[in-house]
Order: sequence, then structure tokens, then C-alpha cells
Amino acid sequence: MAETGTERARHWQYAELPGVDLLRARYIRKTFVRHTHENFVIAAIADGVEVFHHGGADQYAGAGTLALVNPDTPHTGRAGVPEGWRYGALYPPPEAVAAIAAETTTLRGTPGFVAPVLDDPYTVRLVHQVLRATDEGNALAADTLLRVAVTRLLRLNGGPLPRRRVRTAGARTAARARALIEERMAAPPTLEQLADELGTGPFALLRAFRATYGMPPHAWLTDARVRRARRLLDAGTLPSEAAVAVGFTDQPHLNRHFGRIVGVPPGAYQRERKNVQDAGSTLRLPSGAWQQNNGQHSQRRAPGTPRGKNRTAPWSGTPWGSGSPSDSPDSPSG
Repeated sequence: MAETGTERARHWQYAELPGVDLLRARYIRKTFVRHTHENFVIAAIADGVEVFHHGGADQYAGAGTLALVNPDTPHTGRAGVPEGWRYGALYPPPEAVAAIAAETTTLRGTPGFVAPVLDDPYTVRLVHQVLRATDEGNALAADTLLRVAVTRLLRLNGGPLPRRRVRTAGARTAARARALIEERMAAPPTLEQLADELGTGPFALLRAFRATYGMPPHAWLTDARVRRARRLLDAGTLPSEAAVAVGFTDQPHLNRHFGRIVGVPPGAYQRERKNVQDAGSTLRLPSGAWQQNNGQHSQRRAPGTPRGKNRTAPWSGTPWGSGSPSDSPDSPSG
């Protein structure tokens, strides 16, 4: 890698890709604790190696590969080599992926990724070109390239996700425990109190919760708190207020866990979100844009709006991926 010792990250949204989170980062010492995402994770590794625990084993994603995680799937993340890893990531919501799958593939049921790591430099370039298109304010390119990338990934590595069914008594108990923890997030019960309320033993509850959700209750609670904090930050709540509202002791407590799950501090996260909201007040998208627009988002500017008003600020530093959006392929199958 060209640089050593510097970690940088930017987590943002682009108004013309509704619901899609975007990330561009270079990490060396960063360690992501076990967590989940509500959206899909499509991480394109540009340099170095990322190691993430997924499906009971460590997965290694090097340059030219993609780390792929389905929604609500527990996983971690850390550097696999001393120099860390550099990558760009797209986080499309499940409904967006489902709409693309219905239009361009023969997959039935809820679509998802089969293998957590895919060696496909072609799609890696597509992901970085999506991010570059958002930097340039090129809505048509960003939307088109995202659809091409998701279609290609589903054709190469897609399949129907198994439905999670709560059948056993232990799984039903875990689901009830999860609902109680979420309801009392700001002041959760102890494991013993929770077990007593559910009529089971603490270790039986712990085993059932791990088996059902892939992490112990306290880890799931931290993950859920960060998710709720993100929604509060999106709504304009101050980080210090969001921290207390979700049950963290103070903002530094939120900062620590937020960075270990999202990858950036809550203040930086909120600033990027505010930029998108400000831009969105000028260019408004109709609801259901993924299903209705078929990749043809309008780039017309409102009267009196300066050119580039809706662009996201480019992330300074090493270029992310070769080629410009105009170099992109025109076939989803590549």
C-alpha cells in the first residue's frame, strides 16, 4: 500500500440512491466487534486483507475480492496483514436488492449471497465506480452501476435466503428475550432477571440466545443500541442526547461502540447525513424510487440551484479504483 500508519474513513449517503449507505475507508488497527447490518454489505477490497468472522469461521478478503454479508448476519472485521486494508463498500437495503433480483435474475424467494468472499476484480471496480459517481454527482451513473454490480453478484453468487423460523422452545424464549431487551433498551434487566421473567435459567437463556442470534444478549443489546442511535442521529438528535436515550452512560461511551460497529464517530456520521438531507431538500425523490425509476433518476436542477449542489464532497487521499463511471460496462452480466 502506498501509505502507512494513517486510518481514514467516510460513511455517507447520496440522495439519488435512497436508503443505500456508502463507505470508503482505510483501516490498520481498526477492529469491528461482532455486529449485524440491516442492509446488505458489499465491500470491495482495493488493497491489503480484511479478515472477518462469519458463519463460524474466519474469512479472508484480499485485493480484488469482495466481502459479502447478508442482512442481520453477525460478523466481525479486522486487518489480515500489518498494513491493514483499504476498501469501498455499498450497503443496499433488502428491498432494493429484491427489486433488482426480480427484474434481472431468476431467483425466487428472498435473495442473498451464498459465499461470504467472492474473487471478482470486475465487480470490485464497479463498486469503486459507484462511489466515484456519487463524488461527481453523477446520479445516472451511480444508479446504473449499482444495479449492474448487484445483478452480477446475484448471478455469480446469489441464492434464496433461508427463512428464519422460530420452532424450538429455546428459539421462542430467545425471541421473547430479544423483544424485552429492545423494549427496555435504556435500562435493561440482568441476565438472571431476564431468565426469571421468562421462566428459564440464565445459562439456558444464554445458550438459546447465542444459537438463535449468533451473539450473547449483551452483545446484541450493544448492536441494537447503535442501530437506534443511528436513527436518532439521522433525525437530528445530538450525539450526547442520543447516547443517553439508547442507554449508553455518555457520549464517549457511544463513541467507542459506534466506531467499533459503524467505523466512524457519531459526529462525523451525522455531519454526512445532514449534508444529504440538505441536498435532498433541493432534489426530492418520489417514494418507491427503486421500483419506479428503473435506473433513470433525473438530474435536473431546481431553478437557481448552483451546479453541483447535490454532490457529495469527495474523500481526499489515494484514488479509489481505476476508471471513471463513463468507462463502465453496459451489460449486467459483464
